Amino acid sequence: MASTDAPGETPWDPETSKKFESKRPGEYFDPCQEAASRSLRCLHRNGGDRELCTDYFQAYRDCKQQWVTARREAKRKEGKSWFS
Repeated sequence: MASTDAPGETPWDPETSKKFESKRPGEYFDPCQEAASRSLRCLHRNGGDRELCTDYFQAYRDCKQQWVTARREAKRKEGKSWFS
């Protein structure tokens, strides 16, 4: 089953960026949590059969890849390195 998100929608929008930047240092924030939850619900609904949930898993991987790419680009534009 394909993701219900709008085509071209990225998990790294200005609102998500603001939430990520304002979180406490030890706090975990995942803008792809909705996709992760959908994949886990699919597994639960189908008795753990991963073959029936491959579209959900792919949607989560795509979301994570977009997030990492957008985050990397945002850091590059800010002039920050990963180690500073």
